[in-house]
Amino acid sequence: YFFLSHLAIIDVSYASNNVPTMLANLVTQNRAISFISCIMQTFLYLAFAHTECLILVAMSYDRYVAICHPLQYTVIMSWTVCTVLVTTCWLFGFVLSLIHVLLLLRLPFCGPREVNHFFCEIVSVLKLACADTWINEAVIFGASVLVLVGPVCLVLVSYTSILWTILKIQSGEGRRKAFSTCSSHLCVVGFFFGIAVVVYMVPESSQKKEQEKILSLFYNLFNPLLNPVIYSLRN
Repeated sequence: YFFLSHLAIIDVSYASNNVPTMLANLVTQNRAISFISCIMQTFLYLAFAHTECLILVAMSYDRYVAICHPLQYTVIMSWTVCTVLVTTCWLFGFVLSLIHVLLLLRLPFCGPREVNHFFCEIVSVLKLACADTWINEAVIFGASVLVLVGPVCLVLVSYTSILWTILKIQSGEGRRKAFSTCSSHLCVVGFFFGIAVVVYMVPESSQKKEQEKILSLFYNLFNPLLNPVIYSLRN
């Protein structure tokens, strides 16, 4: 529940950063946003997204220790370890987001001023720059590998070990409880990382832009809604 509480804070903050502006744009004709507000929206969106990726990895490690080393759980996952894991996730998420924003601020914006998105998503904002953005794109791709591919690999490794341990449990009731413990987290991880990989790592195409908008809508509206529903029902 310690990790779940941080996931809840991230979801509330993530939705609060983008959704009110999106809803206001739907009901009013004034869809303008200042440059500073746009940059702040980009910064917070990236910071909370990065942090959630890392928190989900920490949660998968927590599940691994709980099922594969149950007798040592309270020693391995002490309050100190949990606090260090969560603090590292928050710090890394915000520092990585700050790097993206600083690289964004060095660019001149002298062309069209219409962001082709529901909010100031970093790739859409980059398209408005009047200079070469290859450094920004390279950093975005590198960050995607770091906070998407790396965590997905770690989650797969931990759940492979968990599955192997579960299959060795003799009791059918024990296996059911173990699967029940992991299923909610697997649903959230699959949904979150699956959309992120499609948005940031699939090559550009003519139809990808519209697909990104729909997927981002899922990120901003449905993901924060589904997480508490999934965890509450499973618990």
